[in-house]
Amino acid sequence: MAAVKLPAEQRFVLYNVDWDTYVTISDKLGERNIRLNYDGVNLEFMSTSLEHERAKKLLARLLETVTEEMDIDILGAGSMTCRRQDLDRGFEPDESYWIAHEAQMRGRVDIDLMRDPPPDLMLEVEISRSFVDRLALAARLGVPEVWRWDREALRVMLLNPDGQYSESECSRALPFLPVAELVRFLNPEPAQSETKRLRDFRDWVRQQMAGGWGGGTATGAHG
Repeated sequence: MAAVKLPAEQRFVLYNVDWDTYVTISDKLGERNIRLNYDGVNLEFMSTSLEHERAKKLLARLLETVTEEMDIDILGAGSMTCRRQDLDRGFEPDESYWIAHEAQMRGRVDIDLMRDPPPDLMLEVEISRSFVDRLALAARLGVPEVWRWDREALRVMLLNPDGQYSESECSRALPFLPVAELVRFLNPEPAQSETKRLRDFRDWVRQQMAGGWGGGTATGAHG
């Protein structure tokens, strides 16, 4: 039986696209396995690979395990389309969460980023390079924090008052969490199942909590 090679990520760009055209294309595509990035001029289409989806799903599950164990309320928005006509910008993150604003956004389905806060944290997996600067799009939309995973390092990017991101050793949304420690659970032994990996991670989180991890407080903590 011949081996089947799954397709890698593919990207192509439409240039000189206006806002109405972007919105029409985005809405017409509906539910699809394609991400759109729009910087006000250029519209990028990105198909996601199995490697990309597995990596972003695992990172999301690690984050959700931490918040579950520490009883921190979060609201996941997945790859929700984030766009603002007044900024002429739009994109779809790999994963996104409200944490500090979870209570405000709980139960909402009519999200309007011109009046509502953007997600407090977005996860980005970089398997291939984007033609459109996705980090700049997140900054324009006011996303306070982005975690970037490139298969080697997990970087925490915090939004500064000047509208630019800078790398930080600490998360703003989860200040107690040593984010760099997550890398060893993102890159485990190849023979290890994902279930075993997550079980080991949950045990590690509980050990840290037993040692006084977090001091009983965190941004967005359940109350």
